[in-house]
Amino acid sequence: MATQDFDSGTPPVPASGTRWTFLTNHAHVLLTIARDPQIRMRDVAARVGVTERAAQKIAADLVEAGYITRTRAGRRNSYTVATGRPFRHPVDADHELDELLAVLVPEPASRTIDT
Repeated sequence: MATQDFDSGTPPVPASGTRWTFLTNHAHVLLTIARDPQIRMRDVAARVGVTERAAQKIAADLVEAGYITRTRAGRRNSYTVATGRPFRHPVDADHELDELLAVLVPEPASRTIDT
């Protein structure tokens, strides 16, 4: 049986000891960027629990696929999440990214709508 430490917010761990999450690292990076468009990749990596190189690779994947845009501002990058984009997996293709963002990102002002 899974247990949870409600005081620390630690998610339940199955009796098997296997840890897994419902969302991929790509989703976690995208959500982290949506919550803070000025965030540094080292901070994304720390929050998601991946290396900085992995976070950079995931962000590059998201840029290439059109889910985020990256704008250089001096020595920093700024990101914009492109809403109105469908999910990539055929099971979820009839849903848009906006639906996930509406549930998991409290500040919709950090997003722009692509037309």
